[in-house]
Amino acid sequence: MGSLLLAVIYLIFISLGLPDSLLGSGWPSMQVDFGVPSSYAGFVSMTISCMTVISALLSPRMIRKFQTKWIIIASIALTVLGLIGFSFSSRYWMLFVIAVPYGLGAGCIDASVNHYVANHYASSVMNFLHCFYGVGAVISPYIMAQALKLARWNAGYRWTAYIQLGILLVCILSLPLWKKSESQSEEESSDSAGIMETLKVPGVTLTLLAFFAYCAGEATCFLWTPSYFAGTRPGLSAETVASFGSLIFGGLMLGRLIAGFISNKLGDKWLIRIGIAVELIGILLVFLPLKTHIVAAVGFVVIGTGMGPIYPAIQHMAPSNFGRKYSAAVIGMQMASAYIGSTFMPMIFGQLQQTVGIGIMPAYLLIFAALNIGMLEIAYRKIARNHRTA
Repeated sequence: MGSLLLAVIYLIFISLGLPDSLLGSGWPSMQVDFGVPSSYAGFVSMTISCMTVISALLSPRMIRKFQTKWIIIASIALTVLGLIGFSFSSRYWMLFVIAVPYGLGAGCIDASVNHYVANHYASSVMNFLHCFYGVGAVISPYIMAQALKLARWNAGYRWTAYIQLGILLVCILSLPLWKKSESQSEEESSDSAGIMETLKVPGVTLTLLAFFAYCAGEATCFLWTPSYFAGTRPGLSAETVASFGSLIFGGLMLGRLIAGFISNKLGDKWLIRIGIAVELIGILLVFLPLKTHIVAAVGFVVIGTGMGPIYPAIQHMAPSNFGRKYSAAVIGMQMASAYIGSTFMPMIFGQLQQTVGIGIMPAYLLIFAALNIGMLEIAYRKIARNHRTA
């Protein structure tokens, strides 16, 4: 039964990844249909992320009040509603209305499942879990590319909604699998601390800043990678440009798959350090002023591979760094901080690239990679001092 539940949790993370790369992959075509500037993708992305921030901040309270399985069912249902709504949108303003359920569906499920796995499974499981997020995120650009080839971008959202409905049905059928773990999880959740109390714990604020920086870079890649190739490598077809939305997600999946095999030996801290080093190599490849798009494409895959273990490792460390009492609130705030980065930084980049040119993207990514590792290294020292004096 435990193995079946874990398989369902992996499937849930595929469902989390499916919607995330659709906007970036479809935007070059959506922009033309809506008759708006390319930077306007950032406003839609910002709205989705704002809703996700609200959902993530509510997650500690939701985890205390409701069982994880019901949070999952409600969240996936909201995502399905958002995908179907996007598929029927015929005006730019309609995207903002549909972005509300679309975003609310992501934050709470992400935080609740990450909290559950961080407290019940090893680091390798967390990395494999986020690898399956990458599976979903890699699939959807190809769904969008096929939609652009055979129909229009609307079909890409509709076809993804059908897959999400199938996953929702599996989750409903799997509800009995959660019974054994419910009593233990409820007992742990009832003793968990609130947000204001958790913010006073040494190192928490620094990990929030690190998460902000990580997701600022990640979300910028999610949204703008296809547009980067469209702007710097003219002559590529719309289908090819759309499929490049999968480069960063393919790298994330690869990085998390590798991390899943080595994480228990290396530990979370070294996974993060090695990951950021690999990410910097990928940024360097994108920086190279070559006419061919192949090296830059490889560079984005390498960036994704380096980013891969960072997100799950930071979250998996929450119970050991801060204790189970604070882990639900820490993970919820980390998710909120991550989505704040996802909300504003791609939008700011959209405005910046419209003025300076999209070729500045690798420099933009470099800034956040440096901020990410800097904040984490300072946090490690503060946490170690706190543990010694406790």
